[in-house]
Amino acid sequence: SRTKMEGHSVRATYAASGATDYYLETGDTAFGDTLENLWRDMTGRKMYLTGGIGSRAQGEAFGEPYELPNLLAYTESCAAIGNMMWNWRMLAATAEARFADTLERALYNGVNSGMSVSGTLYCYRNPLELAGNPADKIRNPWYTTTCCPPNLERVLASLPGYFYSVSKEGVYVHLFHSGELDWKLGDGTPLKIRQTTKYPWEGDVEIAVDPAESREFTMFIRVPLWAGGARLTVNGRPSAAAAGTYAAVRRAWRAGDRIRLQFPLDPRVTSANPLVRDNTGRVAIERGPLVYCMEGLDQPALSSVFDAAVIAGNGFVPEFRTDLLGGAVVLRHRGAAWDKPLADLSLYGPPSRLPGLREAELVFIPYYLFANREPTSMKVWVPVAASTPRKPAARTR
Repeated sequence: SRTKMEGHSVRATYAASGATDYYLETGDTAFGDTLENLWRDMTGRKMYLTGGIGSRAQGEAFGEPYELPNLLAYTESCAAIGNMMWNWRMLAATAEARFADTLERALYNGVNSGMSVSGTLYCYRNPLELAGNPADKIRNPWYTTTCCPPNLERVLASLPGYFYSVSKEGVYVHLFHSGELDWKLGDGTPLKIRQTTKYPWEGDVEIAVDPAESREFTMFIRVPLWAGGARLTVNGRPSAAAAGTYAAVRRAWRAGDRIRLQFPLDPRVTSANPLVRDNTGRVAIERGPLVYCMEGLDQPALSSVFDAAVIAGNGFVPEFRTDLLGGAVVLRHRGAAWDKPLADLSLYGPPSRLPGLREAELVFIPYYLFANREPTSMKVWVPVAASTPRKPAARTR
């Protein structure tokens, strides 16, 4: 049996999807064990924070374990879609929340970044860093290899089918977005479920459960792994909600019953395994299911994002920007910047030539929005300031 995800990343995840379909039909434990080993290898050693996979341009392939370069990341849009599709099947086979967590990570970040906000430009590759070279046309209206644009359109068209599942025990809620399900329980009883939420910008989710007749069944509500401290109530009464699981609420449900979820959306500072050499001394910022990045356009006092660093212990302040690409929550951070651009330094020399650090206001935007404006530098993984930055000089009248 295979133990490593290798080769062309799209074909590999499509093959794994087919193998999972076979496992669902037959219950062949040899297939189940192999799929589990492959999944752990991919998500534990070869997947980007964005859910993107396939780090090498040569062969559009997986690299060695922890070979996850940022600037050279290939991370084809179709590969993130393959990751999402495989996790959907693993979720169907196991009902384990870890697969839905990975699906959501890929969907909101590595898949969502593939299409521009306008819907007319596409990314074939989705790197985690850009130098800002205007000649680097990362988004284009079409490609000689035309797999990514229609694949992205297919995902958007099929999204409603990913939100819920029905089993003999009841109903699973996998994803969160305002909308209505008009379906039926396993015994044929008509059922409507309506979600009301501003997720992922806000953490409150209200779920109205309205069966045509009172029925006893279980509502399985996913509590994301990142949502430690989440609260769940049913008709105002608290119920258990452990992060990284499906909260199982069994009762005789009646029309008018209401579930309320409250997810904490405090920005999170994330570090990589030290074996990911590109990210030594760096951190990434996440909020809810979204990975964030810095773009040079949002840092007017800096020549590029590579002159900035975050300050450990300083918080990230959310701010909803209605004027930013259809509306998005940005994160503001009192960080640090070099006193002069690093590009002005000699290529090699003594450490003493390094300029000092000063405080600087930094702005982070959701990763999926990168390269939707004019060409600019971008990065997900940001250095942490190794020393206390100098405060700006006081203004005098």
